[in-house]
Amino acid sequence: MISTYKKLIGIAMLGCFAISMNTGGLTAIQILKKAEQKLSSSTVIADVSIVIKRPKWTKTMELKTWSKGMDYAMAYVKGPDKDEGTVYLKAKKDVYNYLPKVKKTVKLPSNLLSQNWMGTDMTTDDLVKLSKLTLEYDADLSGSAQVSGRDCYVITLIPKPEAEVLWGKLVLSIDKKDFIQLKTMFYDEDLELVNTVIGTDIKNLGGKILASKLTMIPAGKTGQSTVITYKTMKFDTPIADAFFSKSNMPKVKP
Repeated sequence: MISTYKKLIGIAMLGCFAISMNTGGLTAIQILKKAEQKLSSSTVIADVSIVIKRPKWTKTMELKTWSKGMDYAMAYVKGPDKDEGTVYLKAKKDVYNYLPKVKKTVKLPSNLLSQNWMGTDMTTDDLVKLSKLTLEYDADLSGSAQVSGRDCYVITLIPKPEAEVLWGKLVLSIDKKDFIQLKTMFYDEDLELVNTVIGTDIKNLGGKILASKLTMIPAGKTGQSTVITYKTMKFDTPIADAFFSKSNMPKVKP
């Protein structure tokens, strides 16, 4: 998982319907849609652990998150102690931060959403945005690879001309058996590699077979990573829109 995003200019659009490398007749878009369906749900509630690793220190955070469609998301910080009770909210185009120590809710400028969140290698957008890749990118089936011990399709995504997205290119490795997105390489508008995310520890989460651990490795930064572990996930639990409101932020509990 909001927007002051840069557009990619001057890159030829890739074909959507390449069929090769023993795909069983599936196109790149069909493969991508199957991967999206793994996480498709009206709502998601999750318990998440985030470990920030740096050459000289390590920090662990615990979160409870709620999301509904592409418009609403809430994150409650359970730990460490000094951050406990901090709440982040995305409600359509508005984003807020509740600070429990001063009992104050602050509206955040939208450009902060594309900056690193609480010292991690993720942006706030990575945490709260539920993006439909098939709506925003054109896809090309560009190869095969092994990731986390599984055979994968490799799909290259280039933004559509009208798409307001952060990345100039994405390269995805999608498991051929269960259509789990096991590796994503993020490139900036100059097509320089920025981050690589690798999925491991495949298990049943809320009735779906998913990679429960995601490791984000920034390019060119030795000894630096962010490891996201989904401990529990619940899909399609009814959540009222009113839950995702500024007035509700002080009342949210994990």
